[in-house]
Amino acid sequence: MKTQQWLKDNTYHHSDFPSLESLVKEKEKQNLSISLCIPALNEEETIGKEIVLLKSELMTRHSLLDELAVIDSGSTDRTCEVARSFGADVYLSSDILPEEGEKKGKGENLWKAIYELEGDIILYLDADIKNIHPKFAYGLLAPLILRPEVKYVKAFYDRPLILSGGTRPSGGGRVTEILVRPLFSLFFPPLTVFVQPLSGEYAVRREVLEQIAFPVGYGVETSHLIDVLQLYGLEAFAQVDLDQRVHRNQETRALGKMAFGILKTFLQRLRMHGLIDELPETGDVLHQFQSTGTEYEQIEHDLSESVEERPPMLEIQSYREKFGRD
Repeated sequence: MKTQQWLKDNTYHHSDFPSLESLVKEKEKQNLSISLCIPALNEEETIGKEIVLLKSELMTRHSLLDELAVIDSGSTDRTCEVARSFGADVYLSSDILPEEGEKKGKGENLWKAIYELEGDIILYLDADIKNIHPKFAYGLLAPLILRPEVKYVKAFYDRPLILSGGTRPSGGGRVTEILVRPLFSLFFPPLTVFVQPLSGEYAVRREVLEQIAFPVGYGVETSHLIDVLQLYGLEAFAQVDLDQRVHRNQETRALGKMAFGILKTFLQRLRMHGLIDELPETGDVLHQFQSTGTEYEQIEHDLSESVEERPPMLEIQSYREKFGRD
């Protein structure tokens, strides 16, 4: 599919879709069930507002969502307490599939949600969205409800860091522009159609999620795009403009860890999909610097756990039994 044609046919604005009532009718006509997963770690300041708004608008007032769950990585603040008090189902990641052990990372939460939640479609929304609005849900769900051939829908939006006038910048964050977009341009040109390939908001059909592996750390969004492209082609994707997303911003040092995890995942995908024959042994330690006056110290971050991957859920026997996949 040509890039410009895909952008024309598969890129939407959240205002393009019919009313919520129409979407609910179409969802019910197809007998679809939809689960919302909010992966969380120490998000007590924002998670309550998200749950209140989405539950009241998209479960009580309009029956678009059938399930709203928080998958928590072990918060040390009041995230779980707040989420429960506002009516979300709350699960500790460590309690899901305990026989598979526990790993730390957002990707781990996303993977375990496939087992715990019941929906035919799973919608993932980050827990730190300060300007949460129902469009973050219905905007991503609408293409899946209205177009059966679409299987994976990504969000994009402005991410304001400073006030600016003039034209609207249409791009991703710093890691996207410096690392991911150049890599996609070199190795997976079809994936350059995504305005924000690393956005943490997306909706996916269960039949897709259960077939793909999940890096437990920062590489999960990158791996999803590559693996789904290989399985279904670009026509299975859509993206939706949600206008603006306000959230906290990470310092450059933290983005280094993100870039490290993404690059490791990317190299693994090159090998997995036969684009390179072999790779030299690569380390799992990121080296950074900090200085005090004229003294410089090298800091080492062992990221070995964050670059591990969970297998496709279809390889987990208890999942196959629960969802009748045997």
